[in-house]
Amino acid sequence: MKLLITGGGGFLGARLARELLRQGQLAGGRITELAIADLVAPPPDLLADARVKSHVGKMLDQGELFASGFDGVFHLASAVSGECELDFDLGLRSNLDSTRLLLEGLRRAGNTPRMVFSSSVAVFGPDASNPLPDLVADKTLPSPQTSYGTHKLMCEYLLADYTRKGFIDGRSARLMTVSVRPGRPNGAASSFFSGIIREPLAGIEAICPVDPNVTHPIASPANTVRSLITVFEASQQAMGGRLAINLPGLNMRVGDMLAALEQVAGAKVRQRVRFERDERIATIVSNWARGASAERAGALGLQPDASFRAIIEQYIEDCRTQPGYPSHALDGLK
Repeated sequence: MKLLITGGGGFLGARLARELLRQGQLAGGRITELAIADLVAPPPDLLADARVKSHVGKMLDQGELFASGFDGVFHLASAVSGECELDFDLGLRSNLDSTRLLLEGLRRAGNTPRMVFSSSVAVFGPDASNPLPDLVADKTLPSPQTSYGTHKLMCEYLLADYTRKGFIDGRSARLMTVSVRPGRPNGAASSFFSGIIREPLAGIEAICPVDPNVTHPIASPANTVRSLITVFEASQQAMGGRLAINLPGLNMRVGDMLAALEQVAGAKVRQRVRFERDERIATIVSNWARGASAERAGALGLQPDASFRAIIEQYIEDCRTQPGYPSHALDGLK
């Protein structure tokens, strides 16, 4: 089985690649080759695996790779929310144009590969004619209020049409915000959902740019990877119709996230977080879902993480045992 992960050099893509290689099979087929396409090379542990083939460069320069024939694809590569708001053209190139190039390559190959597109809860937003409910469900009408969310929704529809025409066997998994991510903050407006946990554990002050009463759906990296694989392996019949589904998440209040941090790591660590409103980020976040449900994912056997405390404890364990986590990640616990 020949697989492709776009964005596989990043944290989530690399974690997905490790899990696939560890399992050695996907949907009943043995994994013989895993192509990773990204702007950066995958981590050394992945490059050391003979099954991994690295393709470094812009997605818009990878057309021949995309048309080379794959049995399965995980499309994770994208420009993130904050970047898209700051640079409209970058967002279009990185999210919409590159996805269309990928889909056209898969169409040219002609073997109807199975594909999972990493969409986002950002497809939902408030609109005067479509008020945002407290919990966005699979059946909630998307009305994105950011360029990033708009791109994700457009790609969902493209993927559905390519599937309808028989060019691919596609499905879109709407990711909840992933926390806790290791490493440095990225350009996503949601980056602080990891930063307010990650930085204090590393002994660094963190700034929370929104009010402690802000709520949002959160999922751990491990649960997100597990969900992506499950959605890939599900048949179209099991998907039950529409190809875009919400992945499971915990609907968390920022203040409760910090309370969980104090429970796990103590008051000294919690006190490294201070609130300083950033109007740009706060405005973006105010147009996001306050919470989500995932009934159709539940029918596939997927469930949210047990608690946010469990997510923090898993992050601490990952820092001690997993590749891709910096050595200083837990200096704040000393």
